Amino acid sequence: MPDSGGSRAQREHIPTSGTGPGSDSAPLTPHGDAGALSVDPGAPQVTAPAGLPAAGGLTAPAVKAARRTGFLVTMVLGGLTALPPLSMDMYLPALPAVTDSLAAPAATIQLTLTACLAGMALGQLVVGPMSDRWGRRRPLLLGMVVYVIATAICALAPSAELLIAFRLLQGLAGAAGIVIARAVVRDLYDGVEMARFFSTLMLISGVAPIIAPLIGGQVMRFTDWRGIFVVLTGVGIVLTLVVWKWLHETLPPGSRHTGGVGEALRTMRELLADRVFAGYMITGGLAFAVLFAYISASPFVVQEIYGASPQTFSLLFGLNSIGLIAVGQINGKLLVGRISLDKVLGFGLAVIVLAAVALLLMTTGVFGEVGLVPIAAGLFVLMSAMGVAMPNTNAQALMRTKHAAGSASALLGTSSFLIGAIASPLVGIAGEDTAVPMAVVQVVCAVAAVGCFLGLCRPWQRAGREAGGL
Repeated sequence: MPDSGGSRAQREHIPTSGTGPGSDSAPLTPHGDAGALSVDPGAPQVTAPAGLPAAGGLTAPAVKAARRTGFLVTMVLGGLTALPPLSMDMYLPALPAVTDSLAAPAATIQLTLTACLAGMALGQLVVGPMSDRWGRRRPLLLGMVVYVIATAICALAPSAELLIAFRLLQGLAGAAGIVIARAVVRDLYDGVEMARFFSTLMLISGVAPIIAPLIGGQVMRFTDWRGIFVVLTGVGIVLTLVVWKWLHETLPPGSRHTGGVGEALRTMRELLADRVFAGYMITGGLAFAVLFAYISASPFVVQEIYGASPQTFSLLFGLNSIGLIAVGQINGKLLVGRISLDKVLGFGLAVIVLAAVALLLMTTGVFGEVGLVPIAAGLFVLMSAMGVAMPNTNAQALMRTKHAAGSASALLGTSSFLIGAIASPLVGIAGEDTAVPMAVVQVVCAVAAVGCFLGLCRPWQRAGREAGGL
């Protein structure tokens, strides 16, 4: 498979079935539905090359209908991928206030983030195979309804322990939107177009980290932290209605799995046996751990250590998110299709390592006592580099499977969220007065991501075969 997901990858896919551990390739089979915009039995069907259709062979109304459908699908999937950062980031400015309100230590309150993250990880293992068997729409709607109920309950939690429990339920239900959004992208797109679509989703969902802390900070000006969960409940209701009205089924009945738990486990085992798929999965998970170490620790680092207000923290967080979005769009619009995805991914991982090392040197006092500005600059570079790391690991991994996009998406999401959940409490292990644990976790995870990328994905081997015409 071409590293860049080029024209050959647009026409073909590599099924996991039949690959074994350590295999870099598998028999190629045609991929005939890369451009389907929806598979709604009750609606007229328009099939086009991945993305917007060409006018040839289609009437003008059909072209307009396809473009409108594609735009709606993009917005709905963007909303689903924006839900996790909304659930996490609106809550971040309130962490110190929750600590005071519930009379719990910071490490315990950080477990409310860990619980939500772990729930999203475990929920994907269930919802992913469900969507391969029953389609994307029904499991998604069920998950969204439970998410709304759990979020409303979070607003009423009287203790840290109950808040942790309800955040776990919120994460379990919210997993449906995460895993099914990725599976729908795999249903509709392939190759370069899939990588570009992931970058487009990053643009849409990236707005959430920008506005979420700002909204959370403003909500905190008029009410307490419980009001944030009230707002999230409203967002969940709106998104559930949008999904019900506009997101059609994208997995035809003939493409669904009919087996039970045994078949789902066999499918996941085959996916994990694909060394390259597993390599991208773990690399993406470790990169996400770097990101989540920042998400979990930054409210305390910026506000408690450097004395910034919740509003200043929100502005800095939004600026970092703008960097991530901008680099993600450079990746999708300028780099994908021109430069190997693996080369871009390797460059992004290298920048993440350098930024994490710089943060570690600053927080340990190697450069003397530094203020908020240098720390914020290091975090900005680190976050921006995520704009090439996250979409390209997802695209490269999902390009290796078409027959079980739901299960593959579940494994990708679960690994990322579980590794992130492990990293979250580690950043607070030394208390609230030092940022060193955050930087240490980021350096360790970033270096491990590079090692996994080089040791398991081995991009130079596939590049050499392609150069030789294999």
